[in-house]
Amino acid sequence: MKDIFKPGDRKQTTYVVQEADVAAFGGQVVHPVCSTFALAREAEWAGRQFVLEMRDVHEEGIGTQLVIDHKSPAFVGEEIVLTATVEKIENHEIICAFEATVNGRIIATGKTGQKILSREKIDRLFAQPK
Repeated sequence: MKDIFKPGDRKQTTYVVQEADVAAFGGQVVHPVCSTFALAREAEWAGRQFVLEMRDVHEEGIGTQLVIDHKSPAFVGEEIVLTATVEKIENHEIICAFEATVNGRIIATGKTGQKILSREKIDRLFAQPK
């Protein structure tokens, strides 16, 4: 794992809300806005930008935590800007705070965590018991 980031470093991603991202369960749309679970995916992607640069060729990231405070809606077709900020890196784990905005309006805040492990260790963790 490369030691190239420090607390306060930032990465930014953008995402345009799609019809498939709306809040729906069992095929029934609950609200025609970006669901919290779609927002979670994009928040993890924003934090993963650090992992992509930190990991060595034999390593991969694996999620350890996700906290979302969903404050406001994002509508289909709107662009969400996600800013991930390193809070700490400890024991091969990177913890990022994130903020998601639409046109400068905060729609969510939270935290993500990802641990960087060897692919071999991840394979062992995911091995099915025989």
